[in-house]
Amino acid sequence: MGLTIEYIDGQTPLSEEEKEGLLIPSITTRKELDEFEQLNIEKAIQWTFGKKLKAEELFSEKFIKALHKRMYGEVWKWAGNFRKSEKNIGVKSYLIPTQLKQLLDDALFWAQNKTYEPEELAIRFKHRLVSIHCFANGNGRHSRLMADLIMEKLHHRKVFSWGSANLEKATEVRSNYIQAVKKADNQDIQPLIAFANS
Repeated sequence: MGLTIEYIDGQTPLSEEEKEGLLIPSITTRKELDEFEQLNIEKAIQWTFGKKLKAEELFSEKFIKALHKRMYGEVWKWAGNFRKSEKNIGVKSYLIPTQLKQLLDDALFWAQNKTYEPEELAIRFKHRLVSIHCFANGNGRHSRLMADLIMEKLHHRKVFSWGSANLEKATEVRSNYIQAVKKADNQDIQPLIAFANS
């Protein structure tokens, strides 16, 4: 039967080859997939508990990949590996390593030089990370968790509320989130910062 996914606004479709990377053959619907992914993500969040992370560790390709693998490695064979296909968002797949390196270098500079307030640094990083779109799936959730880790591990602040709703479902809150991301695409970062704290 295979996996059938109905995509909502802002979600990136998987290629047939990427769908073949599903490690749990009994999953056939978006609802089942969301449930298994959420369980895996909760384990990844537990993995971060008690971890002391310096900026140099957090802003590294190694950590970016390791976190994604922790979030999705029980569901997808390709978790933690950069995508090889082109998507409706993101840079060309061959540009991912260099674009990510530029972002990580920028973020380290921002952190070391206090270029931005903590919230703005975290949201600017999240926005650029999701714009690169490193992975075949899960980029939004991965980038939000990275922003939360920047707040918690580097700045010892509380994590963002992200509208206090499940952003993986077609709701008004998700629509507001997508609008804020689009404004950030046009260099207006404040609505995304405000949304993250709403």
